[in-house]
Amino acid sequence: MKPRFVLHDHRKPRPHFDLRLEEDGVLRSWAVPKGLPDDPAHDRLAVAVDDHELEHVDYEDEHKSIADDGTWEEHDRNDRRLVFTLHGRSGSRRYALIHTGDEQWLLHLLKDQGR
Repeated sequence: MKPRFVLHDHRKPRPHFDLRLEEDGVLRSWAVPKGLPDDPAHDRLAVAVDDHELEHVDYEDEHKSIADDGTWEEHDRNDRRLVFTLHGRSGSRRYALIHTGDEQWLLHLLKDQGR
């Protein structure tokens, strides 16, 4: 079974998105203020936040809804970068999370979508 992902549209305390990737029995999580990038020329800030329990993959409330969900697969990883594909409701997109220090990451849509 492939690991799951969820993209939460979180409206409190300020509107942002939460990207959560299932790994090692938890959901690794990043707050992404402006959502997933839709252009390889424009990276998005992603801030690592506390891991969440797997049950959170289906969680919604009055302040949080599921913007997208599905499975994900890892293609490459080192200490500074994770390359992966999200297989969501509207198709598959390949991204890289690039660690820039502390909790700061950049979320990059790859030009090469691996097709």
